[in-house]
This record gives sequence, C-alpha cells and structure tokens, in this order.
Amino acid sequence: MTKAKVFKGVTDSQQKLIEYWCGLRDSRGSVRRDSMDPGQFRSMLASISIVEFDQAGNGRFRIAGSRLREIFGMEARGRQIEEVLGEHGEAYCLGLAAALERGAPVGGVIEQEDGRLHAWVRLPLAGPDGYLSQVLCHDELVRPRARKDAPQAGQGRMTGGQGIAA
Repeated sequence: MTKAKVFKGVTDSQQKLIEYWCGLRDSRGSVRRDSMDPGQFRSMLASISIVEFDQAGNGRFRIAGSRLREIFGMEARGRQIEEVLGEHGEAYCLGLAAALERGAPVGGVIEQEDGRLHAWVRLPLAGPDGYLSQVLCHDELVRPRARKDAPQAGQGRMTGGQGIAA
C-alpha cells in the first residue's frame, strides 16, 4: 500500500501551517483541535477561521480572522456558512466536506474577479469526542505571478497556430 500524497499548500504560510498540522497527527492520523497552539501560527491568525459542524451537518464559523472580511465582505465569526458565503457557499462547503471525508489537508486556488487569487487550505480537526467535526481554514488573497512566457505590456507576441483552429 502506498501513502497518499498530502496537499502541501500554495503559499509559504499555508505550507508552514500544513507542516505544523501534520506534526500533530495522532496514531489515527487525526489532529485534535485542543492540540493546536495558536502561538505556533500567530502571524497567520488574521487569515484563519475554524468552521464547526453540528450533528445535523450545519456549519458555523467559530472564529474568523480579520483579513477574512476582505474575502467574505463581512464579519463571519458566529455565523452560519450560508449567511456569510451566499451563492459561493456550496463551493466553500465542498472543500470543508473533502477535508472531513479524507481526514487530510485539501486546498486550491480560485481566481477572483479583480484578478487576484484566493489561495485556500482546509485542515480537518477532531473535537473533544475524537470525531472530525471542525475544519481549520486558511484563506489568503495573493497577486498572480507574471508568467515567464506571457508578453509584457505593450509587447505583442505572435505564435504559430500549430494545430489550433480559429
């Protein structure tokens, strides 16, 4: 049997957070929320939230860092997911569900309308009862990197249409 690859994160902060989370796994591969020391990721707290699910499967933001207001457009702490995310709630919940189902980090990048990138990570956490019922989230807006092969402003670049139909 081979080990499944673990998502490593998009940004340096996310990579450090995932490494910290991996170091806290118990013999079942779970991380208990009470084993997390916020002092270990103090510089990231503004981008951190924790979503907790009740027995009916409803998610609520237990905590939400100050930078998340920029992403969500409102204060999320104490609110249900649907209140905060509206039409984007379903996509957000898919990441939460994937983290809980896999018991492992999941993440990705979403391009925003303004061209910035929303880099996100979801890390499952076990509650006091030992069941995965919480998700530590890290959400960060980053500027896209200029591609090396992209033309610079004012410089058109022509390429041959190799096998591309117009």
